[in-house]
Amino acid sequence: MATTARAQNPVLRRTVTADSAPSSAPSVSASPNDSPTQSASSTSLSSLGSVDDVEVKNARGTLLDLNGDEFDIPDYTIKDIRDAIPTHCFERSGAKGLAYVARDIASLAATFYVFHNYVTPETIPSLALRTGLWAAYTFVQGLFGTGLWVLAHECGHQSFSPSKTLNDTVGWICHSALLVPYFSWKISHGKHHKATGHMERDMVHMPKTREEYASRVHKLVHQLDELTEETPIATMIHLFYQQLGGWPGYLLTNVTGHNYHERQPEGKGMGKKNGLFGGVNHFNPSSPLYEKKDEHLILLSDLGIAITLGALIFLGKTFGWTNLLVWYLVPWLWVNHWLVAITFLQHTDPTLPHYDAHTWTYTRGAAATIDREFGFIGRTLLHGIIETHVLHHYVSTIPFYNADEASEGIKKVMGKHYRADTTGGSLGFLRSMWTVARSCQWVEPSVGAKGEGKGVLFYRNRNGVGQPPAKLSPPVAKATAGQSAKMEIGAEKDLE
Repeated sequence: MATTARAQNPVLRRTVTADSAPSSAPSVSASPNDSPTQSASSTSLSSLGSVDDVEVKNARGTLLDLNGDEFDIPDYTIKDIRDAIPTHCFERSGAKGLAYVARDIASLAATFYVFHNYVTPETIPSLALRTGLWAAYTFVQGLFGTGLWVLAHECGHQSFSPSKTLNDTVGWICHSALLVPYFSWKISHGKHHKATGHMERDMVHMPKTREEYASRVHKLVHQLDELTEETPIATMIHLFYQQLGGWPGYLLTNVTGHNYHERQPEGKGMGKKNGLFGGVNHFNPSSPLYEKKDEHLILLSDLGIAITLGALIFLGKTFGWTNLLVWYLVPWLWVNHWLVAITFLQHTDPTLPHYDAHTWTYTRGAAATIDREFGFIGRTLLHGIIETHVLHHYVSTIPFYNADEASEGIKKVMGKHYRADTTGGSLGFLRSMWTVARSCQWVEPSVGAKGEGKGVLFYRNRNGVGQPPAKLSPPVAKATAGQSAKMEIGAEKDLE
């Protein structure tokens, strides 16, 4: 179960200010660079009375996460966060970044060399033993490949080095080698960072609403609290599909991303929806995920994928398709698995909120993430991407090798709003995939929410885990089908 750090200094709540004001314009992005700063008077202790604290809290009602713990909306500023980070943590070194790339590539090459030359019928006659060893090879190469993916991710955030040219060159090469469209991913991922936790603009992690989940299981929204428990085998099948096809599905159909493409400012999203043949993907320059000015970068990303595919076809024809399957394709599937597992668990937890368009701010959304622990694998092979993700959402240009120290700095500002689940180390990380999948099925407002608090949504489930879902009254029996649908939507909006 996720633990919540205790505040060393109380996090001060205040009345609405420039930074904490609701975001009423979903099409406008807020980021660390354009977030408004506070005036001295709005953050001074003299302006923060206990009466104001009580009034703000009462106005929002009682907000409960899935664990039943009371939730307070974060009310510090991005300036508070940045000021708490030691200055040297922002320093980037191209030489150090390239050294890590060289380490990961050398690890991939050395592993291949050892297995290719020493795990052969001549050296190991037992077919069963060779099969087991080559299976281990795919697992290890998957970890090294994921580490290389993380370094390309650093390039996309410009935290790899001070040089944009070096960042994008290294990122394009490394991501293309892993069949990732570098610039296409970089652009959509940057938009995810600008709208994390936003129920209408997040580009990657959009949880199902109560209505969407009800539609998936072919029920009306008021029936969710009446459903019997979902079978463990159903959860297992869902996890298998998620881990195997989640990453390709995201690139090809924008699964888990928002589906409000008609709001694309240039009109490229009209008539386009997520899903196969919906016109929303990471390979088509006309996709509404991108502006016209970026279309040449999408083509450059596609070129990188084409070069890699050409090289793989050559290897398959030259050395055999079975060898290509073992040497590259199965390790590539392991990379996809780790990417989905990591990002899923960074943004999904019983303690994490999501916000509607009127309640979301950049500072609140960035806090809707969680750090976890994956031991040696996470901290060394995967460059700490699992253990320092909260910091990464506040200041994504800090290189991973400075992230631990910077994280300690922001914990002092975030206080109880910093979330981490380190129980059980590496095994705990793996176990959390199952527990989170069983408990975090859709999001809805707390029953006791009022005012701004109705815009804060928490996970609920049909499996009897944690806080029960809200009970809604069914529509009037004599209503027509159309009227029933309207009443269902009306009941949903009452919750919001």
